[in-house]
Amino acid sequence: MITFFSIPVIIEVAKDKKLFDVPGERKVHNVVIPTLGGLGIFAGFIFATLIGVPPSEASVLQYFVAAIMIIFFMGIKDDILILTATKKFVGQLIAAGIIIKFGGVEIKDLYGIMGIHALPPTASFLISLFTIVVITNSFNLIDGVDGLAGSLGLLTTLVFGMYFYYSGQTLYAIMALSLAGSLVGFLIYNFHPARIFMGDTGSLLIGLINSILVIKFINVASDPASTIPLASAPALGFAVLIVPLFDTLRVVSLRIINRRSPFWPDRNHIHHFLLDIGFTHKTVTLTCIVANILFIGMAYLLRFTGTAFVMLALALVSTLIVSIVYYKRPKRKIVVTKGQLHEEGILASHKIFTLTGETIAQD
Repeated sequence: MITFFSIPVIIEVAKDKKLFDVPGERKVHNVVIPTLGGLGIFAGFIFATLIGVPPSEASVLQYFVAAIMIIFFMGIKDDILILTATKKFVGQLIAAGIIIKFGGVEIKDLYGIMGIHALPPTASFLISLFTIVVITNSFNLIDGVDGLAGSLGLLTTLVFGMYFYYSGQTLYAIMALSLAGSLVGFLIYNFHPARIFMGDTGSLLIGLINSILVIKFINVASDPASTIPLASAPALGFAVLIVPLFDTLRVVSLRIINRRSPFWPDRNHIHHFLLDIGFTHKTVTLTCIVANILFIGMAYLLRFTGTAFVMLALALVSTLIVSIVYYKRPKRKIVVTKGQLHEEGILASHKIFTLTGETIAQD
């Protein structure tokens, strides 16, 4: 309710102060739209969590809130003034370090992946750090279509929240369901045509909370003594986050292979491919949500085949689907002059076709 009633006020303030997301080459909207929706998500989430968590369950909540505050203020600054990728990365490392060192949310076992089980402290810390940073950024990178990041965040937090609720993990259940409730209030204004975007404030917050939830889920569900033990829990956690997480790992890997910065923006995300095929914002969001649910079901049905096998199956099916979508999209043709190609230093590395005095580079 806090999120729902705060968003209209935030929209008016953003319009008054001209805090907009301006249309550009990579943008899929053609009008200016306020970007501070994450402020409303944060307000609803933090209020519900602090009110809802009983004192007996709040021993590590202070450290989670400390990490969340770092991400929140960093996101706010980036949405208003623009923050460099380096500063954002450092802030995320600090937040992740707090969660691991003081919050005790850490991956200590790979559960047979690549034949590895218990991890030494240093490897455990580094792998946990990497996992938190990647998941935190995954929702930021998938936030390119109206309602997509919010809907995926709603799905993941509902799944984790219900598991923790029935497992007796009150703190994590309340955190997950508080964020889910905030996202419901936000999505009312964010479905196409969106009246407001969540910005980095919202997407980084969703990613950070989900990183905490998935690591805790893996640790709890993998324990045979837990209330609801699940075979192949790491693979199930991967399946819950598969759309934003796999897309992020794929895009970042391609950037590194092409010798570009992992933070360099492009149009290689799955939602860009679906838009190129002709999907609307609503159908892109619906397709990704349905796909994510099917992947969760697939992982659950295969859970007794082993963590490594399930994760490999998820990765292979994801790669196949993305490949089909990629090759199905129409090729874009970019008309440029030969002088521009020379200036960019790419004339020798691209297929060039000359037509009516202009040079066309095939994408």
